[in-house]
Amino acid sequence: MCEMCEEITVTVGTEVPNFEMETYNPATREFGKASLAEFREKQQWTILVFYPADFTFVCPTELADLADKYEALRKLGAEVLSVSTDTKFAHLAWRDTERLLQNVKYPMAADPTGAVSRLFGVYDAKTGLALRGTFVINPAGVLVSSEVNFYNVGRNADELLRKMEANAYLATHPDEACPARWKQGAKTLKPDEKMVGHVYEALNG
Repeated sequence: MCEMCEEITVTVGTEVPNFEMETYNPATREFGKASLAEFREKQQWTILVFYPADFTFVCPTELADLADKYEALRKLGAEVLSVSTDTKFAHLAWRDTERLLQNVKYPMAADPTGAVSRLFGVYDAKTGLALRGTFVINPAGVLVSSEVNFYNVGRNADELLRKMEANAYLATHPDEACPARWKQGAKTLKPDEKMVGHVYEALNG
């Protein structure tokens, strides 16, 4: 939960207040808790993947896709939490029932009051569910990436990995910028007055 979540909605570039949620960890088959303070203390990136509900249809395809990229995201220094307004008990039952989720190893967080969903602006008061929101928080607790889809459009974990690679790279190269479709190892930009109106030359020189 988050004491401040009822009062604010975080936006890209702002510091995220601490929140805590109960979790089900499929890797250990244990219940636990996860907090932003914990990840910040470990100097980890935090990736929150909100989805509408357990035992639905598009959601297991998204979580399975995310599971395929989980180890790559961890190697970049990130921890992933999937989040819905279901309970930790529902997460356990769904993970054990739905075969698409058999490779899910990341913690599944419970936000039954919708407090954390409200904090990130994805809570739908009409349904009591969360929209498909993906958020990347850097080790300093600042929100650096935000994506929100409606219920009927699934996401692509390849793009999440690409954005995480770019953010991790830029954290150690703050004077550079990653152009569209940038992938790890590709050319970056170093903006200055000489590049104004000549980005083509900078990319192709």
